[in-house]
Amino acid sequence: MIEAHPEFMLVISYNPGYQNLIKGLKPSTRQRFVAMNFEYPSPEREVVIVCQESGIDKQTAEQLVSLGNDLRRLKDHDLEEAASTRLLIYAAMMIQSGITKREACTACLAEPLTDEAETLVAIQRLIQTYF
Repeated sequence: MIEAHPEFMLVISYNPGYQNLIKGLKPSTRQRFVAMNFEYPSPEREVVIVCQESGIDKQTAEQLVSLGNDLRRLKDHDLEEAASTRLLIYAAMMIQSGITKREACTACLAEPLTDEAETLVAIQRLIQTYF
């Protein structure tokens, strides 16, 4: 048997909403962990995160975060997954590299969130209201 160091710690990230019924953790396994629920950061904090991670200007970050929040309201209606902070950062990074805002948002926010043609068109229309 290998003895763990007294300060040893194992951290596991698990997104139960992301898993399907086949891949979910058994209740007996879940009970062995301490659980912490994470929500999206406040819009103000998310703007700071997007700016820091991408180098984008504050105004564009604010627009991206507002767009992201609008897309999150569609989760469980037209979208299975919400627009993550990570996707907002990816869009900001593409904009920073010279891609147009609409193209970046389509590539990073519309296309990854749906395969449905009608939903894709709706997201692109939403993007056009911002950019």
